[in-house]
Amino acid sequence: MAMHDLPHTALRGFLHVLWVSSLAVPLVAVLREPSLARWSGVAGLLLLAVAYAVTLRGEHVRWLVAATLVSIPLVAPAGADELATWAWIGGGAAGFAPLVLTGAWRWLAGIAAVVLSGVVGAFVAKDAQRYQLIALAVGLTIVAMAGLPTWFAGLLAQARAGREAQAELAVSEERLRFARDVHDLLGHRLTVIALKAELAGRLAPADPDRAAAAAFEAQRLASTALEEVRDAVHGYRAVNLTSQLEAVSTVLREAGIRCTVSAVEVGEATAARLSLVLREACTNVLRHSNATWCMIDVAETDEEVRMTVTNDGAGKPFVEGNGIRGMGERLPGGTVTAEQSDEVFTLQVSVPT
Repeated sequence: MAMHDLPHTALRGFLHVLWVSSLAVPLVAVLREPSLARWSGVAGLLLLAVAYAVTLRGEHVRWLVAATLVSIPLVAPAGADELATWAWIGGGAAGFAPLVLTGAWRWLAGIAAVVLSGVVGAFVAKDAQRYQLIALAVGLTIVAMAGLPTWFAGLLAQARAGREAQAELAVSEERLRFARDVHDLLGHRLTVIALKAELAGRLAPADPDRAAAAAFEAQRLASTALEEVRDAVHGYRAVNLTSQLEAVSTVLREAGIRCTVSAVEVGEATAARLSLVLREACTNVLRHSNATWCMIDVAETDEEVRMTVTNDGAGKPFVEGNGIRGMGERLPGGTVTAEQSDEVFTLQVSVPT
């Protein structure tokens, strides 16, 4: 994955530390030089550090390539024989090339950096082989230390994107299903009503009785259509909480989240109200958390039904926002509370029986 795609600040910081570590030996070498060579060497190293930081933030890699080439005349002469200074810079370039580039270029650039280290070593120290071995060792060390965390970070980013896409798809499918059902119910009825109304208008001057019959038929069809729409909407509202819990747990498990459910049977009205909040809570777990497990518990007392949704994916400190308030607005007479303890987030919903 490209460096600017990294999702975690901590990983970026770790990569910065690795890069600075590869410049430690060159820094020691240039600080031993006389004043003019010392400051030119420091300038070269500073240019490298800035170019790498800019590249890590998403800018084009050409700035890092340019800084690496400019550093050769500025840094390579320092400690050429004793410390093989530029071999460490070449090794850093070889190690980070697979992280800042994509495709076959990542490996070609890494090999080119090792070869370039040998060329520099041949000119400044007449020892190309030692420079290449140092660059290769440094490059492989960086790849080993940074490659696996970067790969895992990419997998996490893909998993989160998959969760969000799955939640969006579920919502879209539900909307399409409702739209299709309403269209099937109303499409034919409204067409016939329009024809009956047009017929009544045409017959009114010549045959009032037939016009009245057509108008009555249009009224009857409109009443029937209204009842069918009400039945359809009631069917959507009259949900089975057990089915909703099964559906939610299935979605969470498919997203890689271990889900356990404990629930009691509740009335139809209570089930409908809890289901709205349950779907919203599930969507939040998929979109906004890094949860590995989720527990859903529904319990009933003499006075209320309480649903508790707990997961271990809390990241930033919890601040009550529009989402929690929106859940509360859907529960007239009920309450919605949320709390966070370390990385465990708990949502509790209470509805009077």
